[in-house]
Amino acid sequence: MFEDTRITGTEVNYYFVCKRKLWFFTHNIQMEHNSDRVYMGRVLHEDSFKRENKEILIDGTIKLDFINKHLEIHETKMSKAVENASYYQLLYYLYYLDIKGIKDITGYIHYPKSRHKEEVFLTDENKKEMEQLIKDIIHIKQMEKPPELEPMKICKKCSYYDLCYC
Repeated sequence: MFEDTRITGTEVNYYFVCKRKLWFFTHNIQMEHNSDRVYMGRVLHEDSFKRENKEILIDGTIKLDFINKHLEIHETKMSKAVENASYYQLLYYLYYLDIKGIKDITGYIHYPKSRHKEEVFLTDENKKEMEQLIKDIIHIKQMEKPPELEPMKICKKCSYYDLCYC
């Protein structure tokens, strides 16, 4: 499945944040370099868990924040504002590794600012959900035009705001 189509964790995250943003991102229209929020997230990531070996790239496709000695995947996020997107991004990492033969791994999402940690497990039920999610992402990536704009509260903080609302 992964040989034909590369899907990154960022793409899974964007699928839940905004499908239009996903389309722009996968068509090499990337606006994150202009975003203060993205910069702040990067600084938070660098300042958290300093003793860990960070940003483990697997197959040039998924980039894990860090893995500890107990084979637990850890992701660090700035806020819970897009908690669902963060959850599915980590779930995708667990699914990806499961497909590769690395089974029964636990994942954790850390929100250092609120001192909250969420545990994530891969189940048979959400494996099926991941398969459908991958099909949906592939469909969006193959669209000729971006999906229609669906205004949301989060739009005002998005690095693609000017592109969508100009």
